[in-house]
Amino acid sequence: MTKKSAIQVEKVNTQIVNWLKTYAENAKVNGFVIGISGGVDSAVTSTLCAQTGLKVLCVEMPIHQAPSHVTRGREHIEQLKQRFPNVSSTEADLTGVFETFKKAVPDDSDTAKVHLALANTRARLRMTTLYYFAGIHGLLVAGTGNKVEDFGVGFYTKYGDGGVDLSPIADLMKSEVYLLGSYLKIPESILKASPTDGLFGDDRTDEDQLGASYDELEWAMLENEAGKSAEDFLGREKIVFEIYKRLNTINQHKMLAIPVCFITK
Repeated sequence: MTKKSAIQVEKVNTQIVNWLKTYAENAKVNGFVIGISGGVDSAVTSTLCAQTGLKVLCVEMPIHQAPSHVTRGREHIEQLKQRFPNVSSTEADLTGVFETFKKAVPDDSDTAKVHLALANTRARLRMTTLYYFAGIHGLLVAGTGNKVEDFGVGFYTKYGDGGVDLSPIADLMKSEVYLLGSYLKIPESILKASPTDGLFGDDRTDEDQLGASYDELEWAMLENEAGKSAEDFLGREKIVFEIYKRLNTINQHKMLAIPVCFITK
């Protein structure tokens, strides 16, 4: 499986930072608010936002969070605040809110659908919290989704981490986010950690959920854009391509505009 050539990280970095600054100035806001997860996407996004010189608020929003995620997130925030005086941070522990929600919508069944619905609820509680801080500080909510997640397999929560004002890294593949992260000198602990959404309260990784690695899905996304089909591949490549096509199909509702019933005049 081959991938496209590497990006020119310095030029990409400059372009995104200029785009962010111009967008914020035109919107007449003070800066950006970003949810920090301890993962590479939020670390890169917050560092890009910090380079604008505008106000950046990093928010930790634990909900029964794994200690390793919390540690990585705090390491990044502290490093970022040391490097950029325009960065500040706050924490909103949403564990109690999440537990209250569960009591308000009781369901005795212990099914996969219930677990997934509750996982998505975590993401939506965090989105609500970010917009609270955005509202009181005059900030834009910066999304942290990359190209494979946002436009390939739809690996995000609709109106959760998908509920944002702008998406700085949504045209970058996951591998390109890592290249940018290395260039931006985000903590090694984050660069080396297995990607995970942390929504289930266990140690499952993104690859566990998706059935393929990001490198594999990037390959499949490019092959699909080139007009290939599953019949063009064998073995693991065929399996990965079919995984990509299935996820891309079932998650189109996240990627397309909300359907509107236009009334005939």
